Amino acid sequence: MITLSEENYLKAIYHLGKQGVAAVSTNAIAEKIESKASSVTDMVKKLADKNLANYVKYQGVSLTNEGRLAAALVIRKHRLWEVFLVEKLNFSWDEVHDVAEQLEHIKSLKLVNELDAFLGFPTHDPHGDPIPDKDGKYAPNKSVNILDLEIGSEGILSLVKDSSDVFLKYLNKNNLALGDVIKVLEFEPFDDSVTIQTKERQIIISKEVAKNLYLSL
Repeated sequence: MITLSEENYLKAIYHLGKQGVAAVSTNAIAEKIESKASSVTDMVKKLADKNLANYVKYQGVSLTNEGRLAAALVIRKHRLWEVFLVEKLNFSWDEVHDVAEQLEHIKSLKLVNELDAFLGFPTHDPHGDPIPDKDGKYAPNKSVNILDLEIGSEGILSLVKDSSDVFLKYLNKNNLALGDVIKVLEFEPFDDSVTIQTKERQIIISKEVAKNLYLSL
């Protein structure tokens, strides 16, 4: 049985290490989950003992095939619950993350698979992130970050990398949402800000905002 704490570690390593394949440092994991490096070392040793992680001192941590599947299934639950909360319970997209963090640790696979079917087998969560299937697999996201586009490029906002409530409230305040058509008008060399055009108006966004917005072209 994988504990709640172990699931959180697996998820952190999965996100930091390109789906758990690349090795990540214990310091990076500690920063991600806001823990002490010594506590992280103790936990990754436990994960290694359970054949969920590969750990070599000073060489970082990666996930085994079993660990990657376990992490992907936690992420699957999290994102399915986010869809449920938004579509069926009328939560806004900036309210769902913390609730889904609690619901993602439910163990019943039957419940999760029935939830998936009830929702019509969604492929993406309310923030545009792909939802792994019951085998932990999903199609790679082909959207492009705004900062990597050329002036005049236009696409549909399909992914928001930062799903914190603060950032999503910022997007709400500026009437930016998934599905919006966005055109890149100008890059400002002085502060790396970007001027974009939406259906409603022109907006100047900071580099910090732009690096979290991805368009499908």
